[in-house]
Amino acid sequence: MMQAKVLLVTPPFTQLNTAYPATAYIKGFLKEKGVAVQQFDLSIALFTAIFTNDFLTQVFKEAEALGNTDYPEIQEHKTAYIACVDTIIGFLQNSDIDTAKKILAKGFLPLGHRLSKVNTAIQWAAGDLGVIDKAKHHATLYIEEIGDFIQANVDEFFAFTRYAEQIATSATSFDPLDEVLQYQPTIIEDQMMDILEVQLKESNPNLVCFTIPFPGNLFAALRCAQFIKQFFPEIKVAFGGGYCNTELRSLEDPRIFEFVDFISLDDGEGPLLKIVKHIEGTVVIDELERTFVCVDNNVVYKNKLPNTIYHHRNLPAPDYSDLAFDTYVSFLDVVNPMHRMWTDDRWNKLTISHGCYWKQCSFCDVNLDYIGNYQNTTADDLVDKIEKIVSVTGITGFHFVDEAAPPKMLRALSERLLARKVNITWWTNIRFEKTFTKELCEVLAQSGCIAVTGGLEVASDRLLAKMKKGVDIAQVARVTNHFSECGILVHAYLMYGFPSQTEQETIDSLEVVRQLFEKNCIQSAFWHQFTTTIHSPIGKNPEEFGIKITGPEFKGFAQNDLWHEDPKGADHPKYTKGLNRALASYLNKSDYDVVLADWFEFDVLPTSHPQGLIEGFLVEDSLQQTAPTPS
Repeated sequence: MMQAKVLLVTPPFTQLNTAYPATAYIKGFLKEKGVAVQQFDLSIALFTAIFTNDFLTQVFKEAEALGNTDYPEIQEHKTAYIACVDTIIGFLQNSDIDTAKKILAKGFLPLGHRLSKVNTAIQWAAGDLGVIDKAKHHATLYIEEIGDFIQANVDEFFAFTRYAEQIATSATSFDPLDEVLQYQPTIIEDQMMDILEVQLKESNPNLVCFTIPFPGNLFAALRCAQFIKQFFPEIKVAFGGGYCNTELRSLEDPRIFEFVDFISLDDGEGPLLKIVKHIEGTVVIDELERTFVCVDNNVVYKNKLPNTIYHHRNLPAPDYSDLAFDTYVSFLDVVNPMHRMWTDDRWNKLTISHGCYWKQCSFCDVNLDYIGNYQNTTADDLVDKIEKIVSVTGITGFHFVDEAAPPKMLRALSERLLARKVNITWWTNIRFEKTFTKELCEVLAQSGCIAVTGGLEVASDRLLAKMKKGVDIAQVARVTNHFSECGILVHAYLMYGFPSQTEQETIDSLEVVRQLFEKNCIQSAFWHQFTTTIHSPIGKNPEEFGIKITGPEFKGFAQNDLWHEDPKGADHPKYTKGLNRALASYLNKSDYDVVLADWFEFDVLPTSHPQGLIEGFLVEDSLQQTAPTPS
């Protein structure tokens, strides 16, 4: 019997400041099952290979050979860009005050199209911390300038977190991917495959598994799989992850199987263990679970029932060993303290609970396993895993990556962290539940909670009810204020363009956001334009929400984002610029007194909300908290 050797790969580009957790979860599971397994973050490995003195020299030569001349000022000062890149990357990996001062010294960094326009009004912290942050911000702008140059002159698909996303997003047909895969690889792709080749020779696997969490990982994974099939044909290739789970559930086109042998759906533990046993010869192909294969040039979904289910409470801790944490880089593009948490600092990623305990939001993929299959564990089990992860990574910061962390579980976890004297800092995603009282927020803060994120979405009571969010504006104001009063930063996910949303509701939503920032209930936010997805209640029953699905036509490959007509709604895209302009100021704690109409380049309705809307909710909450308890 052949012994399987598995290599788990995170393809470019995923997250550059810390390790994405998918491979660590699978490695911990397979290792417990006795499988020989290694993991490799090709994403950070490629990034750090690109941003070196030697490779940047090749980049500039490639641009000249191709005759591309965008960003001529960078080409003109290429010697300066090349000269400081190794210092910059070293600083972003391990910031120190001496290098920070060197970076900020006049003449060290070339002043390209971003650095020449750096915001000089930013108020940096006093002392060494402020100097380091300022240098980190300037270093980030320098890296982004080079990224702009690479994308414009060398590789049109280059981006730091979304490589070739434009051809993977809503790819209903495999045609565009297939076409680009026939092109000569770019200098960036060649470097990626050189790195992969070294890792393959070192690991000597017979199964390589790529996690594809986002559309911006798909093409790089396909290019890697193409390379493996050409030069290491004896190696089997498997795809899994968030993109497959949401976009490839209706897969019909067999052409992807020229590059891949298996595509698994939903939680990867069960399907991947069956694939391993199939490779070892102990499981026939019909015993695979939740896995697409190709048989006689036809896509076949193998899903032996009942499935082998591994409950969340029984899974081992993610195993982050053999990931090079010292190579990750901390970017500081947005100075806002909450916003920067996604790109700055290193975090251990861990899931408190599987799925969402609410699972009712009409815009969400509640029909899919990663949302709809809610599973919990115990607080002591979580703390055991936390201690184990810290012992491996040496990192005491945790990002709990739940769809929505349950308040009851957060209380239990916090109390166990305090009782066992486990000192960590952590942040997570929540629903703005009324359960988050001031007292609970104090407990969370004592246990190390420094930030939470949550969906305010449309900031309209009518629409919040329509989307079954289970909160209203008053409740959001009270809960976010509880967190903020306890020193916990709050980030709000914002949405515009929900079915039937009017111009008045859009402007009123902006006013709610303005007041929440002004009252320091939230410190950070981000606008998303609503998109209908095929797995959401709206996508399945559009007529209930007054919209009509108009496409796109499914052509055998991916199926997720849908186009829709909204006869009752406003012309939503035209509000994008104004909403973002206002938010950019609020993130910097400024311009609260600017009239909402001034953010837009066209006439808008005045808000229908009173100036003291949020303050009124907070005063009411304060009175309720101080009211005597009836005897």
